[in-house]
Order: sequence, then structure tokens, then C-alpha cells
Amino acid sequence: MSKPERTARSQYQTKVREDFPETLVLGEDTFVKKFPMRYGENPGYPAAFYQEAGASGPNMGRLEILQEGTKGLSYINVGDMDLGQRLARKLVQVFEGRQACVLIKHEMPSGVALGDDPVGTFEKAWKCDILSNFGSVDVFSYRVTEPLARLLVESPRNVEVVYAPDFAPEALGVLATRKVLRVVKMGAPLDAPSVDNGLEVKRVAGGLLVQKRFDSKIVSAESVDVVSARTPSPEEVLAALFNWTVACFTRSNAVVIGTSDKTHGIGSGQRSRIDSAEDAIRLSRRGYGPEGCVLASDAFMPFPDVVELAGKHGITAVIYPLGSVKDQEVIDKANELGLAMIITRKPGELDSERCFLHR
Repeated sequence: MSKPERTARSQYQTKVREDFPETLVLGEDTFVKKFPMRYGENPGYPAAFYQEAGASGPNMGRLEILQEGTKGLSYINVGDMDLGQRLARKLVQVFEGRQACVLIKHEMPSGVALGDDPVGTFEKAWKCDILSNFGSVDVFSYRVTEPLARLLVESPRNVEVVYAPDFAPEALGVLATRKVLRVVKMGAPLDAPSVDNGLEVKRVAGGLLVQKRFDSKIVSAESVDVVSARTPSPEEVLAALFNWTVACFTRSNAVVIGTSDKTHGIGSGQRSRIDSAEDAIRLSRRGYGPEGCVLASDAFMPFPDVVELAGKHGITAVIYPLGSVKDQEVIDKANELGLAMIITRKPGELDSERCFLHR
């Protein structure tokens, strides 16, 4: 029997021709086509990436492709890189002096860690959820060294893209040995200003949704308050800040559990908050486990069920916004279980910050 000319897999390898305009104008901003893509979110549909004409600094408008790989950057790759870069940038702002490694799958964090050396920080992030991190887009706040590059090209990891502000020459040589890998350099270090129009745009049938980009104000111990009988330890407050920051870049409903330097479990995109919490705890069992973690919830808790679940699995503190008609019931349950409850507002303020993300 002759081999068929077209296989089921070939649809994922076939590039779709696009004939989009060279420039797009939105209000006072001009977007210039930077490169076409193999296809969009799904095979058979054309796609391209446009750079905002005035963009500068560490953002997608200024990326530099060092190694295109055999397939080139995909539509989803660029979305993953953007989310990972934004999260890594926020982390190094909140935790000055630390390195950040952010692993992204389908525009959701799958492993996030802070550290002090290139290899150790990556290994910490990878072990958050080895199964989910397979095939990830790996984003770094720091220079990729040769020892780190050797880990990134290991075939069982199947890393899609490496995105970093700098690469050692020896690292680029190692990364080149993996022909399918895409290697992309950021336009500037993450501590440099990132300049664009600051707007988020979402296409809907027949129109556009436009909003100002969210930027969490929860950046230090002075940004939060405590409503529980038990006062959290300094380490729990640091863990709360870390996991809240990750939750800001996690699809709602988002529940993130972890310690002060790494995520242990991430629950995202569920219709019910308790489902996201259960997912976070379940996924944590693939790596570090839930015990001793702090839980971050991107919005208020309508019932005490998440707190009950947290206490059952050894979670010691929660960071979240107030706003439920059952806030007091939730706090009472936390006091009963000995959990510290940290809220996303400064002492004396009325309104808590929430951090919904839908992308």
C-alpha cells in the first residue's frame, strides 16, 4: 500500500497564506505587520503579528527572533510569551533582586519560581508541575547561560520557545542543536520601562472591547490588611504577595497555592471557585504538595468551602478580596481552623482589589 501524501498531522505543519494589510490603525495608534504566522489559533486560518509603532522596552513590540525553529512562532506562542513576560516583569518589580522563571501553557502559568541562580530557578519552576510544563513557553527575567540551555534542549521537556532578555553565546550554540526550538530575545531588560498605549483590546462580533490594562497595587506588606484572629507570619505575607501576583496573570476563576518562592498548584478558568481550588490542590500533588502553602483567590469567596478545603489540606493562610455577603462566615471559618486571612486592601481602606483575567 502506498503511503498517503497527506497525513492527519500535516494540517499542523501547513502554513496558511495571509493577505492582511501592512498597517492597522486604532485611534491614534498605528500597528505595523511584523511577521506572518503559520496559522491562527486553529489550522487553516491565517494570522499575523503586528507591532505597535511607538512601542519600546520589554514588550512584544520589540522582540527579536534569534532562532525561528522549523515551524516559526505561532499565534499561541506569542500570546504565551506576552503573558509570561508581563508576569516575570511584575515579579521582579515586587521582589527586587530575585530572578524569575515563568513557564506558560495556553496563556496560563503552569510553573513559576523565584531564585538566585539561572539553573536552580528554572529547575524549581519546572518541578512545580512537570506534566503541565511539557511543551511550555519558558520565559526568564535573566540571561540564559550554557548550563541552563543544556536543560532546555532536553528532548523529554519538549520546550516550544525560550524567551529571555539575553543569551550567553555558548547558550545560543547549545539551543541551536534543537532544530524545532524557537529562541527569542526581549527588546530590553525587564527592569526597563515598557511603553505602549496601555490599552487592552478584545474583538467581539461587530465591535471591540477596550479597557485600560490592569496593574495590581498589591506590591508589599503595606498593601494588605488582616481580618483573621491570627496574624500571618512575615513568610506567609511574602508567600501571599508572590501567589497573588501569579493569580493576577491566571485565567479567572483563579486559585493559586504556593510558598514565597514558587507555585505549588494553579487552578484556573473554572466556573466555580471551589473547582479552581480543588484543581490547584490536585495539581500540587504532582510536585511540591499543598501543605504549608498560602492560597491566593482572585476574587471574594461566596461560601466558606474554599477555606474548609484549604484547612483540610494543610494550607495556612489565604489572600483574597472581600466583597461577599458571606464575608463574615468565611472569616469565622478561617478563625475556627486557625488560618490567617490577608485581604487585598491597605488598612483603613474600604475597597479590596480583585484581579480577574479573561484571555
